[in-house]
Amino acid sequence: MGIGVGMILIAAGAILAWAVDVSPSGVNINAVGWILLAVGIISVLVSLVFWSSWGAPGYFTRERPRRRVIEEDI
Repeated sequence: MGIGVGMILIAAGAILAWAVDVSPSGVNINAVGWILLAVGIISVLVSLVFWSSWGAPGYFTRERPRRRVIEEDI
């Protein structure tokens, strides 16, 4: 998913779990809110784990070899 979608799910789940007091027949809004909250938290955590593993340890700190530019006269 992504961090953005995870944050939206967390916000929607928190609103449904704690702020909504309506109870329609057949659907437990509080349970739906808790499920969205859990899925959002898991989504953010998984995104952070994969985001940090893309570059490998030391990717941004190790020195890369310099490129050599060779100009030729035509």
